[in-house]
Formats: sequence, structure tokens, C-alpha cells
Amino acid sequence: MRIFIALLGVLLFTGCQSTGHVLGKSDPRSSWWELTFLEPNYMQVWVEDSSVQDINGKVFLRAGSGTAAGGEPEDGKESARGWVGVGGSGKTVVGADLPKRIFVRWQSIAEQKTYRAWVDIPDEARQLMESSTAQRCPETPEKEARFMATVYLGLAPGGVIQAWVKDSCYRPIKVARAQAELEPLGPDQGKNDGRYAYPVSEKSKRYINQYGIPYGSW
Repeated sequence: MRIFIALLGVLLFTGCQSTGHVLGKSDPRSSWWELTFLEPNYMQVWVEDSSVQDINGKVFLRAGSGTAAGGEPEDGKESARGWVGVGGSGKTVVGADLPKRIFVRWQSIAEQKTYRAWVDIPDEARQLMESSTAQRCPETPEKEARFMATVYLGLAPGGVIQAWVKDSCYRPIKVARAQAELEPLGPDQGKNDGRYAYPVSEKSKRYINQYGIPYGSW
């Protein structure tokens, strides 16, 4: 009987340890989250400005700008369709609680058009952002939980916006889609004589000449 009780105690203790290990309660984690921009292959963009409104109604201006994560593989394949990988580094939105909605204004270099939009972030996304850093991936419990949650905004020709967050196993989960409107003032809100941030790259020109811009694939 004593042996049985001792074994039961060991099993309970081990179970608690295992649960705590998977939850990763003691793993280091950031107090903030990150905003990252993506572009389809060859479909270059320049983010002029972005802002975040968090769940408390507080607005954070200039949340991120500049180039977006993308590529020009030159592999002879029609690789601009859809989204190839969701990743890249962005800017930490210091001081912000979880996002309620995000504003972005960007130049579609491939089209020579400028778009703007607010993207509503659903509760599902916020739950994933919290859980992804609060627990370890069940498939790799020996690895620490994610240090920081990230919202990825994909910006595509035609003004299409896709939003993803990643789960505890680093798998991207699509959480939102939005349609931007054209910015009536043009690039830099008319302050740069209609010039765009940079010209279409030679690689992008060659790709578009061969395959075109795959509207409807994002």
C-alpha cells in the first residue's frame, strides 16, 4: 500500500512538472508585441505610415514604416501568387496593449499606387497572441515559449491586406483580411511631387513583363 501511495505521488508530481513545462510559465516573455509588414514576391511596397489602436482605445502613432519582408527569387517560377512564407522582423509597439485595429498607408511600388486602410483585429487573433507566448509548443515542450507575439500584415497590389499571427508552434494563422482604398493625395500625401520612394526594380520589371501582376491571388 505504501509503495502504491509513493508511486502515485511520483506520478502526480511528474504530471505537474510536465504541465508546468509545457505551459512555460517561467519562460522569458516581452511585455509588448511586434508589427511586421510583408509583400508578395516581386510586388515591392514602401510603408509610409502606420498606427495602432489598442483594446483600451489608446492610439500609438508611427508604429512602423519602411520596406516590407519579401523576395525576388529569380527561379523562373510564377512565385508572386499567394503568400510564400510569413516571417521577418518588425517594430515593437512599446506601451501598447493587444491591438484592436491597425492603420497602414503604403506605396505599391509595382503598381505606382498608394493605399490606406484600417484593419480590424479580431478577438481570435488576440487570444492567439496571448497563448503563443504563455505556453510552449506541445510538439517541442523542451523549447521555451515564444518571447514576443507578432502581427504580420501582408500588403498586396490592388490594396489587399492579409493579417496573420503565429501560434505557440510558430505556425501562421490567418486572422483578418481587408480592402484598402486609394490615397487621393498620392505618395507622401502629395508632398513629393508624385514621386514614389524608389523605382520598380529590374528584377520586378522582368517578372511583371513575363507573368503580370496576379490580382485575385491574395
